[in-house]
Amino acid sequence: MDANELRVLSAQGVVKSYPKNTVIVSEGDETDSFFILVSGRVKVYVSDEEGREVVLRMHGPGEYFGEMALDGQPRSASVMTAEPARLVVIPKAKFRDFVRGHPDFTIQLIEKLIGRVRALTENVKSLALMDVYGRVARLMLDLARPEDGKLVIQEKLTQQDIASRVGASREMISKIFKDLSAGGYISIAHKRITINKPPPRRW
Repeated sequence: MDANELRVLSAQGVVKSYPKNTVIVSEGDETDSFFILVSGRVKVYVSDEEGREVVLRMHGPGEYFGEMALDGQPRSASVMTAEPARLVVIPKAKFRDFVRGHPDFTIQLIEKLIGRVRALTENVKSLALMDVYGRVARLMLDLARPEDGKLVIQEKLTQQDIASRVGASREMISKIFKDLSAGGYISIAHKRITINKPPPRRW
């Protein structure tokens, strides 16, 4: 979304602030709004009746969610703030009008949705075909960025955060991390993970 489109679309809504760990939308809710994240981070997740959850993705400033409001069906996932956040909340009707009048944005929206479908397909593939270690290794490599000759995960993740993203227990993640640390593959300081050398394909 370019600056002009962002300005025009944001003018259709109101800015709201949310504290950390606030559920903005819940799975099954009526789809009545589109959201643009101005600051902070949110997690998109699904959960069951027992409280177990799987994180589908994280969003940071400049990202948006709620575009599935266009089909009028209930929300397919929940969204919670991972830290204090400010969002522009735009009513569904105004969002639909904006999409109709801005074909360039519509193309970008379609491309974004295609990207998210591809990512979800990869996640399903990982859950079905990879063991827990393989899913953890893939997640770390996806999140890591080069820094001083090493790969560093800037996002401060707890073991429970990682467990929720790969569909595993925290205890299993703890065991994998201990093994990777003992082998010199990773080091952890202040919740920041550094990949010292590529983890093995299989453990």
